[in-house]
Formats: sequence, C-alpha cells, structure tokens
Amino acid sequence: MSALIELTELGFAWPGQAELLDIPAFTLQQGERLFLKGPSGSGKTTLLGLLGGVQKPGRGRIHLLGADLSSLSAGARDHFRVDHTGYIFQQFNLLPFLSVRENVELPCHFSKLRTQRAQQRHGSVSQAASALLSHLGLVDPALQARRADSLSIGQQQRVAAARALIGQPELVIADEPTSALDSDAREAFLQLLFAECSAAGSSLLFVSHDQSLAPLFDRSLSLSDLNRASRPPEL
Repeated sequence: MSALIELTELGFAWPGQAELLDIPAFTLQQGERLFLKGPSGSGKTTLLGLLGGVQKPGRGRIHLLGADLSSLSAGARDHFRVDHTGYIFQQFNLLPFLSVRENVELPCHFSKLRTQRAQQRHGSVSQAASALLSHLGLVDPALQARRADSLSIGQQQRVAAARALIGQPELVIADEPTSALDSDAREAFLQLLFAECSAAGSSLLFVSHDQSLAPLFDRSLSLSDLNRASRPPEL
C-alpha cells in the first residue's frame, strides 16, 4: 500500500493562542481503516479541517494524494476537497429542504470528477445514489423522495454516509457519526460503512472518543499520542 495522507512536522495555532497541534509525522495508507481517538478539546476538529484544506497549517506539510495542500490557494483547496474527500459529520449536516436522494447527489453538483466516477460505475449519478442508499438499507423509493429532515437519526446517518461515498472519493472522514446510536446500531452502521468504503476503494479516517469501536478497525491511534502540543512539558 502507498500513503494517501502524509503529515510532516505539522503545526497549527489560532491567532493569539498557543500551538494547538504539533504533529511530527502521521500517515494514512490507501484503503486503510483508521480509528483516531480524539477527546473533546484535543484539536481533532482542527486537524480534520486541515486535512480537508479548510485551514492552512502554520508550518509543516500536508500531502494528500501527493498534492501539498499547504501550497494551494483557498479556491484550489476547496476544489481538491470536494473531488477527493467525503465527510460524515457528527450532526450529519443534511440539507433539510432537499430530498434524501438530492442530498446524496449533492457532491456531484460541485465535482465533475465525482460525477464522472459515479457515471462510470453506475451509469448515472441518480443510479449511483440509488445503489448507495439501497446498500445502506434505504431501499424504498418513496423514502428516497422524502425530505431529509423527516427521517430518523439512524436513517439520516446512512444518508450522510451515502453522500460522503458517492463518486468514490479516495478519503472518507467520519467525525463522531455514531454518537447518537446505541451499541448494536453503531456496529451495524460501521459494517455497512466498511463495506461501502471497500467497494469504492476509499480510505476511512474515523474520529471518535468511543474506544469500544477501535477493535473493528485496521489500526487505532490516539490524537493525544500524535500531538506533542497536548503533552505536559517535561520536567
């Protein structure tokens, strides 16, 4: 396997504050499923923003698919993110006034690359959305036509996963997406997510404070172990 993400001497601080992230090295392999434990206040949301190109590091390098995100303009980082990264947010961030299917298809409206991949694999963006929703247990066409805000939490979570996966992005980032589910539902969702990431050839970076999920992944890391800024100073 080759590296999908490589961080080198990454540093980041918000203006006027002490350095929040100081990560000497981090690598995520292509096709890998990585559990990253990130307790509240550890800088995990900031790290995910850096990996997505939302923020630029103060120092160091972030390579994603060989591209140095820190050298790209804000607009170029935005295009790169939508082409190559799918997000599953803790609150899902579905657009309530759109249907389930329209929410899933949304990334393809902003990415020609993901549109092309969806068409090549499934024939059309619409068929790609249907296939993903069906694989994630949302088979009913009437349900797919409903407003996203009419669904249960578990259903919304699967819609968010389908939206992240459409068009086969190389990287899927999941930020605490199972926090509202019970243990059985969490594991069932993860198995569906793993299967879809595998089918798409996507790497999965799953961030959570729920250590019980870690054994299900290829590898487990703690952000506090990676991040020198979170360690107490040596005496």
